[in-house]
Amino acid sequence: MTTNSKNRDGRIREAIRRALLEEWDPIGVAGIAQAQDEYDAYVSTIFEMLVSRKTKQQVLDYLWWLETRYMGLAGNRQATERFADRLLQIPDVR
Repeated sequence: MTTNSKNRDGRIREAIRRALLEEWDPIGVAGIAQAQDEYDAYVSTIFEMLVSRKTKQQVLDYLWWLETRYMGLAGNRQATERFADRLLQIPDVR
């Protein structure tokens, strides 16, 4: 992997991390300093989904599973769908 690829991957991962915390944040921890890494465990999976060109539906299904099954929340399907669209717009992913 070249330095440019590593830098690009790092930028994409950081964009995903920020988006999860600042835009998705289903449990509302964005304002809690000690919880800034709350969604970091999902970054790698989402990164791989995006760079391997998974469909919007596949990204949405993963996010929906995280919210409703893994976290046990009621979820907001429309908001989650908008967020899946947002992830697909991260520069350099596609």
